[in-house]
Amino acid sequence: MTDIAANLARIQARIAEATARANRPAGAVTLVAVSKTNPAEAVAAALAAGQAVFGENRVQEAAGKFPALRPDWPALRLHIIGGLQTNKVRDAVRLADVIESLDRPKLAIAIAEAMAKEGRRPDLLVQVNTGDEPQKAGVPRAEAEAFLRACREEWDLPVRGLMCIPPAAEDPRPHFLHLADLAARYALPMLSMGMSADFEAAIACGATHVRVGSAIFGARG
Repeated sequence: MTDIAANLARIQARIAEATARANRPAGAVTLVAVSKTNPAEAVAAALAAGQAVFGENRVQEAAGKFPALRPDWPALRLHIIGGLQTNKVRDAVRLADVIESLDRPKLAIAIAEAMAKEGRRPDLLVQVNTGDEPQKAGVPRAEAEAFLRACREEWDLPVRGLMCIPPAAEDPRPHFLHLADLAARYALPMLSMGMSADFEAAIACGATHVRVGSAIFGARG
């Protein structure tokens, strides 16, 4: 059986070491434990081990786990990190503390409308397709700045940062540095970048949030 507490301790130690190597302050990087496809019991085990921030790809799956856990774990924070369909937006706004996958005008408008209806304004991250990969979600690199401005000026959205998933076959660091530069130019404090294979490189480039799943919960079937 996967030892979630021990795995969390190992990942947190690696995050702390990478943060120190980058001459960044302790605690500058938040671990988002990606709990997709894992049962609520696994999330509860991680919560008991001190983990508070979780990432889910699917709104429906998140809805089946997290509302029941929140009363006992008030520090719990849920990030929706997967592609978001407009018909799931209201549920996402109701459930999530952060939505990391804002990537198109139609979704921005749907989120603005859902926030008005629900009376909740979770933090938003714009997902940038830094490699301009046609099969991957995210705002095309050349359109990111115009989209950021529209999110702020047209739709009054609480955009707090950026997220990316670099191309698997490339050195991720140029992608991370591009995202960090864009965030700095728009005074965005949150940078979600880096996963199990590359989170230490992401921390060196300025990540504030790293997303790690199987190294904590075990390989998914």
